[in-house]
Amino acid sequence: MHRRQKPSAPERKRDLAAHGGALSMSHNGTRSFFNFSQLVLSAGHLKSPPVLKHSKVTYFEVEILDVQSKKQICIVDKVPPSSTLLDVKHKFHKACPQWYPSRVGLQLERNGPYLKDSINIQSLAVSSIITLYFTDLGQQVSWTTFFLTEYTGPLLIYLLFYIRLSTIYDQVESTKNFRHPVVHLACFCHCLHYIRHLLETLFVHKFSGGHTPLKNMIKGCAFYWGFTSWIAYYINHPRYTPPSFGHRQVSFAALAFLMCEAGNHFINVALAHQNHSGLKACFPSPTYNPFTWLFLLVSCPNYTYEVGSWISFTVMTQTLPVGIFALLMVIQMSLWAQKKHRLYLKRFYPDVRRKAAMIPIIF
Repeated sequence: MHRRQKPSAPERKRDLAAHGGALSMSHNGTRSFFNFSQLVLSAGHLKSPPVLKHSKVTYFEVEILDVQSKKQICIVDKVPPSSTLLDVKHKFHKACPQWYPSRVGLQLERNGPYLKDSINIQSLAVSSIITLYFTDLGQQVSWTTFFLTEYTGPLLIYLLFYIRLSTIYDQVESTKNFRHPVVHLACFCHCLHYIRHLLETLFVHKFSGGHTPLKNMIKGCAFYWGFTSWIAYYINHPRYTPPSFGHRQVSFAALAFLMCEAGNHFINVALAHQNHSGLKACFPSPTYNPFTWLFLLVSCPNYTYEVGSWISFTVMTQTLPVGIFALLMVIQMSLWAQKKHRLYLKRFYPDVRRKAAMIPIIF
């Protein structure tokens, strides 16, 4: 029998090393595969990177035609959808410098209303081309300039008659005749009325429209300045006679005048506060101020107080020119009140349906 020979020590070491290396390689390979599989499972589904989509902005072209001849004046291109009509007017002014924005009137239809500057151009678009009709509104002035000019004239004109210039009255009669106290009181009330208007124009009123035609300012100045000259000439004339019922009539009328002036001011402040705060969801309601309680009866109490001032001034001075002016103011204010009352009925129907426009029951 052959005896099995035992491997020598060096050979044994080589066999163990080879066997251990094989096991180590097998173990490392298994571990690497396990780690790779865990990484794939934790990563989830493989997705391709998202494709960036470029947003496409649609621009409009605004074709502007003459309202009379229908001829094309210009085309305003590359108008963004977020632009307003005022932006279009500015671009139109760059193309046609002779027509600045406040002078430009734009309409969708030839006989349609003028579009507001704040309207969004996208709301007018039916396609990428928008056709608008152009009207030259003429020379324009701001509303602030309009009212300041209209009210400054009567204030200065009345004072010129009050000091009795030698070019207006005879100086001999002016020195001889004594001025009745109602003449001084009338000057105070007349100046107070127009000073209030000027201060409210500067600090109270907020005008929605930016401009008005110059011809309207000329008409308004001719009306107010002309009547002021006529009124002041008679009241400050050296031969002016006081009212029939004397001091009692003057005192009662002056008190009514001052109350109407105060009421007019507080109503204008209430309306301006509503516009500034943006609370247009409801009709203005009376406050603790008694002068605002007229809101319970009429929708335009500022016109009511304005008419009351001139009627009181007529009673106080008892002159024909003031009476004619007061009558014209009643007619004009009633027309404005009716127009505004119809607008209030559309917007605040439940609140104003039982109110009169300017004077309870009558108007």
